[in-house]
Amino acid sequence: MLPVLHAIQDTCGYVPKTAIGVIAKRLQVTKAEVHGVISFYHHFRTQPPGQQVIQVCRAEACQAVGGRALEDHAQQALNLGYHQTSLTGEFTLEPVYCLGNCACGPSIRIGGRIHGRVTPERFNALIDALQTRPVEVQ
Repeated sequence: MLPVLHAIQDTCGYVPKTAIGVIAKRLQVTKAEVHGVISFYHHFRTQPPGQQVIQVCRAEACQAVGGRALEDHAQQALNLGYHQTSLTGEFTLEPVYCLGNCACGPSIRIGGRIHGRVTPERFNALIDALQTRPVEVQ
């Protein structure tokens, strides 16, 4: 089921609710089982993401070097909670539990690019840069 869900999300940007029944039927499982897998893994979305997906690392290594303060700042700066998309559809904010950039925390990923040693000021500069250039395809 995981490869199917990844393929759908890679294609659509999320797993549409209308796909759940189709997946269940094809894999001969219940809709509840499909929904259970989608809701268990934070990676899967059931709503379209914003043009820019901003992921903040919540792993222990990042937390040890200011990750929690960065999380708070990101949420306030974007006026979003985790798993929310801005009303304009520009940004989606998501938590991740390790970006593999532990020596350079706190880290974020925007689109496919990881940024390390992100301070609140650097976060603001990265967001400002996103707003002044075309959207990158994810």
